[in-house]
Amino acid sequence: MSTKALYAGSFDPVTLGHIDIIKRSSRMFDQVVIAIGHNPKKPGLFTPDERMTLIKQACKGIKNISFKTFSGLTAEFAREEKCSILLRGLRDSQDFGFELQLAHMNAHLETNIDTVFIPCHQKFSSISSSLVKEIASCLAQKGDKTDGKITAKLDGVVTPAVAKALALKFKK
Repeated sequence: MSTKALYAGSFDPVTLGHIDIIKRSSRMFDQVVIAIGHNPKKPGLFTPDERMTLIKQACKGIKNISFKTFSGLTAEFAREEKCSILLRGLRDSQDFGFELQLAHMNAHLETNIDTVFIPCHQKFSSISSSLVKEIASCLAQKGDKTDGKITAKLDGVVTPAVAKALALKFKK
């Protein structure tokens, strides 16, 4: 029996922490669907199409993954995609409390879906998409409208393509 897992998130933008979870989960499961969530009530910095492009670039070479966009409930989308596992990355104990609450609700909504928590690698434990955007925005506000300083400061946090895309967004 093939095990198909779903790793859902906004990925706005995708970070090296996300990529680490994707790489590691691709070794654990037969198939991993990367699901880029779109909430019309929360417009992100990047459009769903831009996020899709950035995450596909970052995941080149990982064989058993596919990419989809969705809106609505993650548990329902997992059922539609025939995924029996929801993957969730954990950075710290605060993440655990929130993610456990989500796991319980997803289990209530779809009883045939389980959640698997994957702790992030220690070097990525302080990285979040929100923090990455805030740093890029602050650097751009300080007058550096080139991508050089932003990409240098975000080295080791996001891919060079993501850093460049952030610089371009905040250049406007």
